[in-house]
Amino acid sequence: MTSHILSLILFTPLAGAFLLLLVDKKNENAIRWIANIVALIGFAVSIPLWFWYNPQSSVFQFVERAPWIPSIGAEYFLGVDGFSMLLILLTTMMGFIAVLSSWTAITERVKEYYIFLLLLQTGMLGAFMSLDFLLFFLFWEVMLVPMYFLIGIWGSDNRLYSAIKFFLYTLVGSVVMLLGILALYFAYHADPANGGIYTFDITRFHRYAFAPGLQWWVFLAFFLGFAIKVPMFPFHTWLPDAHTDAPTAGSVILAAVLLKMGTYGFLRFSLPILPEASRQFVPMIVVLSIIGIVYGALVALAQKDWKRLVAYSSVSHMGLVMLGMFALNPVGITGSIIQQLNHGISTGALFLIVGIVYERRHTREISEYGGLSKVMPVYAAIFLIMTMSSIGLPTLNGFIGELMILQGVFVANKIWAAFAASGIVLGAAYMLNLYQKTMFGKIENPKNERLLDLSHREFATFAPLLVLAVWMGLYPAPFLRRLETSVDHVIARVSPQYATKNLADCGTLLPAASAGAAPTAPLPDVVAQNPAAKFLASVPCDANGKPLSTSSGQAPASSGTGTDIPPPADKKPGDPQ
Repeated sequence: MTSHILSLILFTPLAGAFLLLLVDKKNENAIRWIANIVALIGFAVSIPLWFWYNPQSSVFQFVERAPWIPSIGAEYFLGVDGFSMLLILLTTMMGFIAVLSSWTAITERVKEYYIFLLLLQTGMLGAFMSLDFLLFFLFWEVMLVPMYFLIGIWGSDNRLYSAIKFFLYTLVGSVVMLLGILALYFAYHADPANGGIYTFDITRFHRYAFAPGLQWWVFLAFFLGFAIKVPMFPFHTWLPDAHTDAPTAGSVILAAVLLKMGTYGFLRFSLPILPEASRQFVPMIVVLSIIGIVYGALVALAQKDWKRLVAYSSVSHMGLVMLGMFALNPVGITGSIIQQLNHGISTGALFLIVGIVYERRHTREISEYGGLSKVMPVYAAIFLIMTMSSIGLPTLNGFIGELMILQGVFVANKIWAAFAASGIVLGAAYMLNLYQKTMFGKIENPKNERLLDLSHREFATFAPLLVLAVWMGLYPAPFLRRLETSVDHVIARVSPQYATKNLADCGTLLPAASAGAAPTAPLPDVVAQNPAAKFLASVPCDANGKPLSTSSGQAPASSGTGTDIPPPADKKPGDPQ
């Protein structure tokens, strides 16, 4: 069963889409039931990944490999690590929630709507599983078409403009990214040490040191494709329009999963394959991330449209994710991944919340609401919890991600951390302002007096998100354990001074026993009792385990040969991935 679990997860939504083709389009109830059952099965078959995944293993797991296009070296090559495993679970869960939330919202072309939603699910899952670059690109492009139609057909007033803008932005980034993939493909073949083979095998690229000049150009190509998807400033302008005009389920999937494609691309491809260029472009990424954090929060404060406010909040939150990632230290990258999951949970829930009142009132203007807590108390309670989650209230999921990002960024640069903290403060301002205007006060609009509270189906869409928000806030350790080896792999490539095997020797210096004496490294028993001494290495080591003279937390220049990049602790050089 485990040998084909990824294919089962991948093709379950696709099988459901083909099944819907056989159903009469007039039988809308049957179509809804089939789509919901298929989405639930898709989520159910992915749950074993959580239990079967081995956090101690540093290699990709559940690997499936078969020839696909042998003449060019392309393979059907699937596998996951802790990072992609968590994103797959997020995708299947949010996919089911999106399908369930559409039961009464979609009344036209119901059959086509659910087919596109299931096809979109397959594309997203394939991108997270693929370990062959060409296969990854195929699934990356497959996602475009269903989302284009979901916005263009079932969206609101300005839907065609938003759909075309989304499609063109993403397509431009994809074409440039493909050129970068081909550059790596031919460069790997050109090196005689590789035996002249042609391959799109990502795991081979992870172990190979490409020329620094090539890395520079390929990083820019990948940056354009991934930055548009995140989206980073100034490539974010498609996002508010797409979110505002997409149907509720489309906005949920867009915020919870599609935006993570960009950050996934940076972590899976840019950092481990192009480590030298990644270090060189840190200043650019940091500046754009900080602008996105502050700009997105300030524009969100000025919004009068409920859905548009949540959309701009995503620009700010994803800027924080990118800042933590490019701190290039273990705690920053781990916090970045955790915050990606948190953003999917909290912002996905916020778009569901907007969709529920829009379905009842058909307006998103914040001024049209007020006092909703009096007529919709359950709705108001869930909205409050998810508002606090988005803000980062302790005991809820947003806090742990923001805390780890601030820790990692603070080690790298205190000024960066100050800007990151300002975005968190502004986030609290616009979210609390939104909640106060919509939930509190008198009901001055008569149209709001008879609004119905959540139905059982609507509450069911929030239930798993509420559970995860509390679970990750109170006990994030199971998630962190599943990310350790994934983060170690990235760190070993892009910041080898933080390699785990060296941290116990010089990670956190203890005070000297006497005044004026040189500080000493922590004893092994100290590290064993205090994992933070190992995890939060404020004084990084070089590849030989010696303290670096710099305190910036950034990696030293690589030799470009790959000899300065240590393998994972439990692997030997040359072992297969």
